Amino acid sequence: MMTLLSYDRYYAEIEAETAKIVEAVRSADPAAPVPSCPGWTLRKLVNHVGRVHRWAGASVARRATESLDTRSLDDAVPPEDHEERLAWLTAGAEGVVRALREAGPETRVWTWGDEQSAGFWARRMTHETLVHRADACLAVGAGFDPAPELAADAVSELLSFIESPKVGEMRPAFKELKGDGETLHFHATDGGLGEAGEWSVRRTPGGAVWEHGHGKGDVALRGPAVDLLLVIYRRLPPASARVEVHGDEKLLDHWLAHSAF
Repeated sequence: MMTLLSYDRYYAEIEAETAKIVEAVRSADPAAPVPSCPGWTLRKLVNHVGRVHRWAGASVARRATESLDTRSLDDAVPPEDHEERLAWLTAGAEGVVRALREAGPETRVWTWGDEQSAGFWARRMTHETLVHRADACLAVGAGFDPAPELAADAVSELLSFIESPKVGEMRPAFKELKGDGETLHFHATDGGLGEAGEWSVRRTPGGAVWEHGHGKGDVALRGPAVDLLLVIYRRLPPASARVEVHGDEKLLDHWLAHSAF
């Protein structure tokens, strides 16, 4: 699994991004809606992240060989009290990081992805937490400014999922991303990322494939890595002034409509 970040960085970011969720929602109404997750409230967002951390942490700690039943998890029911719930969220992040550190990234563990290792969960929990931190910030009107290399790695992870036939079995809409050679190019304008901040995607009859590198596409999306991440995760419309779209806008719209994750 090629990643932009070290595993120690992933462990640190899981806890840091969780702390930023806590900071964003502490003074907010738990019943407030989360516009980027229709039907969710801030309470549901916190509950979701806390449960996912515990599920991944238990999978790693138990060296799971299949998907765990969530009913088997310890401490999976969040407290009703708002402050206690936020402490529960923090404890879940600490727990998954502890399990990941003890196992090491090469330890074989069941995952729903191609990579069957604890390292998969380190990267996945980092970006799961990152994207939901964006949701919390959008809900309360707070700023969202992760490091460019963190946002860029999240883009690469998502493209890897879209490319994977195994993940595509769980996401039938990905099959609509097959094509006849149409190309998309995503270009992060942050300095210092190099090729890690550029992604060339080709839609083939067998599905979408991608690689890092500079090039032209039938459509290009340019902007800071964080804003590319938000557009690609459908948290920011491509018509936003924070990004630039050049070329076939309908091709980008179709991609976004069928690549939800």
